[in-house]
Amino acid sequence: MAVVEVQNLEGKKVGQIELADAVFAAGVNPHLLHEAVRWYMASQRAGTHKTKGRGEVSGAGRKLWRQKGTGRARVGSIRSSIWRKGGTVHGPQPRDYSYRLPRKMFLGALRSALSAKLADSRMTVVEGWSLPTHKTKEFRQVLSRLDGETRTVLVVEASGNHNLELASRNLEGVRLVTPSALQPYDLLRHDRLMLSKDTALHLGRALGGGTATDGSVQPAVAAPAPASEEKAAPKPKAKAAAKPRAAKSEKPAAKSKTAKPKGKSKDKD
Repeated sequence: MAVVEVQNLEGKKVGQIELADAVFAAGVNPHLLHEAVRWYMASQRAGTHKTKGRGEVSGAGRKLWRQKGTGRARVGSIRSSIWRKGGTVHGPQPRDYSYRLPRKMFLGALRSALSAKLADSRMTVVEGWSLPTHKTKEFRQVLSRLDGETRTVLVVEASGNHNLELASRNLEGVRLVTPSALQPYDLLRHDRLMLSKDTALHLGRALGGGTATDGSVQPAVAAPAPASEEKAAPKPKAKAAAKPRAAKSEKPAAKSKTAKPKGKSKDKD
């Protein structure tokens, strides 16, 4: 278990906390981090680029001169792409650059980023963000007491702390996110990671499985129950009682119809 010191808002050490090795002491995978950052930046693109084609630029659609006899090259419209101020051929059009990243890759990149922060001693665990006021100046002083003059700080805390939200939203280089919105891109972009004790335990349970009473990390997916060695013999299906068939009612014999001759009989003289 990774052991991390816990500090209060005054910068004093008040205890220690054990974090899950599967989340905060995992191996760093640069490939997963690269794919997660590439996916995040692609999803942030607006995709609103647009160029006008031949049918969208301004200009008359008439034929400038006749097809033959002038000695010049034939031309059909002034809006052709080979003319100045003409349309653009195969230009960029509005599109969506986002794509789906597998969930296992995203979680693996998140574990790698958290482990890298702890390995580089760039993660600070505080006892709690119980700020007495929402003033930005006092919150800046708290950050300075915790980690000095760090340029960029990522604060991870659950929603509902009104003073923390108001105090951190106007500080340059400081970003406040919830645990559910945490991205590997944010962890790599900021120099320092700050999170409360409860948030660190929550991330350990959510990303590495549940925590048992003795502190050991249990897998999130329960193991299947062992199959019984002796399978119960299948019960014989009860045969349905044969139902007596109803006797067919005897229908009276249909009267035979005499066949009529097809041709008409002629009277003999």
